[in-house]
Amino acid sequence: MLSKFWNDEAGFVVSSELVLIGTILVLGVVVGLATVRDQVVQELGDLALAISNINQSYSFSGVTGHTSSVAGSIFDDELDFCDANIDPANAEPACISVQITAENE
Repeated sequence: MLSKFWNDEAGFVVSSELVLIGTILVLGVVVGLATVRDQVVQELGDLALAISNINQSYSFSGVTGHTSSVAGSIFDDELDFCDANIDPANAEPACISVQITAENE
């Protein structure tokens, strides 16, 4: 029975096959995570562009009662730096820059 068990090669997997399969899986995961990272940055850039295009202008007129009055007010939301709609959807976001300064260790 021991010699039968020793000579049985049914379902035998060579370790080099496992290394090859593992390498292919790791490479696929690395490429997939890099793609996910790029798309997340793209979506956050599109969200920032959408938020920057919100117009926050408001105004209200004055109110006069029997013995008192309140003056009206107005706020006009002007364009800030990089508020122009120069980023089309699904394009690389302009005006987004990540700057990391070098530190001495």
